[in-house]
Amino acid sequence: MPSLKILRISGCGLNGTLHTQGFCGLTNLQEFDVKNNNLKGNLPECLSNFISLRSLDLSSNQFCGDIFALETLTSLEMLSLSHNYFQIPSSLGPFLGHSKLKIFQAYMLRVRCKGHFELSFPLLTDLSYLDISKNSINGNVPIEIGVKLPSLSYLNMSRNHFHGSIPDSIGDMNSLQYLDLSHNQLSGGLPEHLAMGCSSLYSLTLSNNSLQGQMFSSKLNLTDLWELRLDGNHFSGKISDSLSNCSSLSTLDVSNNELVGGIPRWMENMSLLSTLDLSNNQISGEIPRWMGNMWHLEKIMMANNHFEGPFPVEFCNLHFLELLDLSVNNISGHIPSCFSPLWISQVHLSRNKLQGPLSNSTVLVTLDLSNNQLTGKIPNWIANLSQLSFLLLNNNHFEGKIPGRVLTYLSGIDISCNKLTGEIPRQVNNLGNIYALNLSHNSLIGPIPLAFSDLDLSHNNLSGTIPPQLVGLTSLSYFSVAYNNLSGNTPVMTAQFSTFEESSYVGNPFLCGKPLPNNCTTFRPSSLPKGSTDNGLMDMTAFYASFDAFYVVVILSIATVLYINPYWRRAWFYHIGEISKRCYYFLQDHILPTRFYCKN
Repeated sequence: MPSLKILRISGCGLNGTLHTQGFCGLTNLQEFDVKNNNLKGNLPECLSNFISLRSLDLSSNQFCGDIFALETLTSLEMLSLSHNYFQIPSSLGPFLGHSKLKIFQAYMLRVRCKGHFELSFPLLTDLSYLDISKNSINGNVPIEIGVKLPSLSYLNMSRNHFHGSIPDSIGDMNSLQYLDLSHNQLSGGLPEHLAMGCSSLYSLTLSNNSLQGQMFSSKLNLTDLWELRLDGNHFSGKISDSLSNCSSLSTLDVSNNELVGGIPRWMENMSLLSTLDLSNNQISGEIPRWMGNMWHLEKIMMANNHFEGPFPVEFCNLHFLELLDLSVNNISGHIPSCFSPLWISQVHLSRNKLQGPLSNSTVLVTLDLSNNQLTGKIPNWIANLSQLSFLLLNNNHFEGKIPGRVLTYLSGIDISCNKLTGEIPRQVNNLGNIYALNLSHNSLIGPIPLAFSDLDLSHNNLSGTIPPQLVGLTSLSYFSVAYNNLSGNTPVMTAQFSTFEESSYVGNPFLCGKPLPNNCTTFRPSSLPKGSTDNGLMDMTAFYASFDAFYVVVILSIATVLYINPYWRRAWFYHIGEISKRCYYFLQDHILPTRFYCKN
């Protein structure tokens, strides 16, 4: 098949090496696609003879060694080496020197592309796609990158070790649409030339660097910007007003910075904004009511700021909202009863000053109302949330019993630090998906349920013994029954229970056995008659008999003393008479007038 021009065998489950016999004769190939297989070993040297090759995709295999065989393939227009074990020089000279190359992918090489990134090749006017992300390339981003690669439309250099500042020459890339320099060690500010020159940019991601200063100056020409991610830096000041020109923004993420001030009014005009993340800043003021007019919003994340004031009732208009996170602020008042977005799946309102209930939403997955001032009983309507997996109501003032139906679908429950009473519902034993339960610091009573992987029942009034069946829960990673009224043996120190220390059992004076210092032989007989049942730590019949005998002895002793000593006998009757008079006058003055007499 020497005349074969196109060979596509991607995702066929091939393994082993590329056999030179037969393959080396395909010198007329123009496209060779072998991605998503399990091929390994070095590239055959005969590959250097494939001078007609225009597209070569070797990605997602286990190839290793050098790639010198590719240096002669000057007709290449597309080259993908990602997800392999190649040893590639960080200068990328052997490939980027190919003048016809348009697309080059070398991301996530498992033998990392190490060293400094240098552009030692001449001007490449055809290269439009460059992805060298997820490697270990270090040094500065080349100052002349915009001059050497002026036609790039896609540039991804994320998750490397680049440091220094962002070069101004990036602003010379007039065709650049996608730029990702995130997860590096870049410092300094945003070049004004980038903000003005990259007029075609629709996605800019600079997350998790050490950039600082104002986000943008007053000059900004990124009118086509659709996605802006500047999170995880040290930007300060207010949210830049120059962003008001980016009317096409769909995603704005400036979280984890040092921003101050309030939410700017121009944001109301961002009619296409669907994701807004302002969390972990120092933004203050009330949440604007006009945000309820931004009906495209799907995700609002503004946690850990200084917002205050009421929960905006206008949020009831956000019908497409899927995630709301306003936790760790100073928001007060009631949650509006109309707030029930159809597609809401996560609500995080912890560490505020909210009151009142939350209306039903059938697709709610996570409900976090912890660390507020909510009162009353846990509402039964939560049981109707069939998609709910995580319920966090800890550190409130809930009281009453735990509704059993609420626990039907849950995987994680934290209702600790409330005023709950009664027994733990039996439905807990039937939960197949539950793995975390925290009921600590309540006033619960009764026995311990059996099915968990994370179980905290400390600081309650639970009684009885610890079920030995808990030893069979091999997935149990955390266990605490400290400070209850449990008795009997601790579970056998095997499997995961061998990892639980004394702190898991303290505060139960009638518990014994390892890892506690109390030896069970000091608490009860070492053995029981065959067929008998251990119902406690003492014989209750003997206990009641001894108590009655003690009571009779005390009464007889008092009567004997009064009979022998006349002085004590007179004093006794005197005090009895005084007490009787006081009781009589109290009844006559306070009880009898109101109960038996009519008022005129």
